[in-house]
Amino acid sequence: MVERNSLDYKHININPPGEFRMLLVSLLAALIGILAGFVAFGLYSLISIITNLVFFQRFGLTLPSLKDNPLGLWIIIVPVIGGLIVGMMAKYGSPKIKGHGIPEAMEAVLVNRSRIQPRVAILKPLSAAIAIGTGGPFGAEGPIIQTGGALGSLIGQLIHTTASERKVLLACGAAAGMAATFSTPIAAVILAIELLLFEFKSRSFIPLVIASTLATAIHLWLMGNGPMFTVAVADFGIPGALPYYILLGLLCGLAAVGFSNLLYWVEDLFERLPFDSMWYPAIGALGLGIIGYFFPRVIGVGYDTISDILNARLTLTILLTVMIFKSLALVISLGSGTSGGLLAPMFMAGAALGGAFAMIVNQIIPGAHLSPAAFALVGMAAVFGSAARATFTLIIFAFEITRDYNAILPLMLVCVIADGVAISLMRNSIMTEKLARRGLHIHLEYEPDVLQQVRVGEVMDFEPHVIPPSMTIKELADHVTRGDPAFIRHQAFPIVDKHRLVGIVTRGDIFQALAGESDETQTVLEAGNDEPIVTYPDELLHDAVSKMLRNDVGRLPVVDRQNPHTVVGYLGRAAVMEARLHRLHEEHVVEPGWLKRMALPKSSKLSSDDEHSSIPNENGLQ
Repeated sequence: MVERNSLDYKHININPPGEFRMLLVSLLAALIGILAGFVAFGLYSLISIITNLVFFQRFGLTLPSLKDNPLGLWIIIVPVIGGLIVGMMAKYGSPKIKGHGIPEAMEAVLVNRSRIQPRVAILKPLSAAIAIGTGGPFGAEGPIIQTGGALGSLIGQLIHTTASERKVLLACGAAAGMAATFSTPIAAVILAIELLLFEFKSRSFIPLVIASTLATAIHLWLMGNGPMFTVAVADFGIPGALPYYILLGLLCGLAAVGFSNLLYWVEDLFERLPFDSMWYPAIGALGLGIIGYFFPRVIGVGYDTISDILNARLTLTILLTVMIFKSLALVISLGSGTSGGLLAPMFMAGAALGGAFAMIVNQIIPGAHLSPAAFALVGMAAVFGSAARATFTLIIFAFEITRDYNAILPLMLVCVIADGVAISLMRNSIMTEKLARRGLHIHLEYEPDVLQQVRVGEVMDFEPHVIPPSMTIKELADHVTRGDPAFIRHQAFPIVDKHRLVGIVTRGDIFQALAGESDETQTVLEAGNDEPIVTYPDELLHDAVSKMLRNDVGRLPVVDRQNPHTVVGYLGRAAVMEARLHRLHEEHVVEPGWLKRMALPKSSKLSSDDEHSSIPNENGLQ
């Protein structure tokens, strides 16, 4: 990790990179989108080849259903072989191949300045193909997302880019990977924003859209029209079914919390085993094989089972079986540290929960007439969306695969209710819990920077204490050490000669001059800076702080833009913090409403208005 102090902030160009850099990043995003589309198709084909060879001893480029595989008892051994190979790849190749991929991409953004090792781009899809092809209950989308992100990062490392540009390229690769897998370009863009970028800016949004669009076009060309699994038209029962959707939202939130906690509990159990971690995936695969022997529908990718659930083709007994044992197979396998995606198996479990809920309600309340297909779709989106804190992504994702506008209302309602439950009961998401255990914190919300909204004139000191250029350093030091009120407010003093700004002197300049061999007649102008960096009242705080960082200073004289030699204020670090204090005041200070004001006497209303209209200033809240 690059330490902050190792960067030379004096030579950083803080200004926006300009149209040329935006064009360059967009062109690179187009290349990444095309390449990610082919990578996704290649990984899907590789998984299909391995699955067909292992389970049916034939060559094929289409994923087969494993619910009727002919292996018999061998189905217990086959996943173990795959787990052993993955464990060796993780030990002797790269440990970054473990897990479902998205947390590793988040870690690269957070810690490694969006740099991913080339070996990860090769070993991750290969290990995932082996794990899934030998029966792992995973989807290909997580590894494809990580591989696409690695592809974007590598391209960003081949040429001269900033860390922010590399982050955008990494996100473009991840979004392109998801778009190329599910043919859902809008959801892919939002996923990258919610889980990788945590920003919504033109510099990132435009390249993301380009990459996702081209990756989807490659998907349509190579794999045909339509999403990965088919969804029939369903009756969502709005508005009569809204109460049942509310209850489903609560259940999905609890399911997301339970699944996340169970996954990391199993992972902790594996960490306590007295074996080398290389053997963990094989041990987890043994548990998967035993489950798969009795319930073969839960092994493999399972896109066909998801389609069956979304089209209400399965009975209640099968839905409950899939929900329980798919989740159990997933947490055992993924908790062991193997390689595989999390989206598809959680989609299956969530869809089974929603479909089973509708069937049970219909049996208890015959007049409910709930559609199992509709509730399966909503449950699929809500469980994973709340577990990953990617609610908006999954709302759009489910809409994109159905292309039915009637799904929007129940999707929005159930997903946000489930998200609220997960936020209340789970501190970290299923994506960030692993990173939090490594001491890394990811802010899961993004908001406008207050420094981009407040101008210098709103927080500056309107009465800066200026000093004449003829004042000596000794005189100024005497004023500071005596604690004269005019000299203790700030760390620097503008030097003004006949109403003209001619320099600035800081307390550091004073100490340096007194510690040196200068005589007592040295003036403040000789000891200070005669070419001060200035700011203007109408300038954004963001731009003023950029000047501070670029020039390694902590305070700026504020001058009139029309007359740049006239000092009208002073901006120090305390004023910058005041802008943050304004935002805290807006978020946390509860102000009386109309009802309370109407109940108060007139004199009390005046005092109450005065009390709550005060705002924080440099000396604190009034």
